[in-house]
Amino acid sequence: MKKFNSLKGIPAYLPIVNIDTDMIIPKQFLKTIKRTGLGKSLFYEMRYDEQGKMVEDFILNKEPFDKSKILIAGKNFGCGSSREHAPWALSDFGIKCIISSSFADIFYNNCFKNGILPIKTSEENILEISQYSKRQEQIEINLEKQQVNFGNKTINFKIDEFKKKCLIEGLDDIALSMEKISQINDFEKRINSEKPWILNND
Repeated sequence: MKKFNSLKGIPAYLPIVNIDTDMIIPKQFLKTIKRTGLGKSLFYEMRYDEQGKMVEDFILNKEPFDKSKILIAGKNFGCGSSREHAPWALSDFGIKCIISSSFADIFYNNCFKNGILPIKTSEENILEISQYSKRQEQIEINLEKQQVNFGNKTINFKIDEFKKKCLIEGLDDIALSMEKISQINDFEKRINSEKPWILNND
């Protein structure tokens, strides 16, 4: 997982409430267990018509938003099923930060595990930040300071310290386990010595 400290870019504004994980990545694309290749199918039923052609006026199909790393979304983003393919698709498209007034809990936690920073802020702040999307102006995310900077204004956001550490240091579940590899090896050696039948694969 890549390290996340700060991010600057023109945000894409998707003012739709209750976007569920099936809207983020429809069920027909859940056959893969790879985290890559799902970006092209992100918001598939909104980005493409029935013939599979891009819907020109959908925000993520238009320049410069087709390269946006910051998504401003409606409330209750990521509701529905717990599929981890949803943050996989967002990440593969290039989204690194999502700003909303609320998220579904499972989706919110899955974002951190996949290098995406979900920021909760008020509806008032959402509307203010969205103006920068409409004007195609950049905003800045500073994770270390827990700030969203735009124009002459700064919005502070809250984040769990452990989740913040994982993003800044680029630690996913596997990397966290590998940090304890020496303790794991020591445990296996001790078990193998004291109770050899447990680890015996014969």
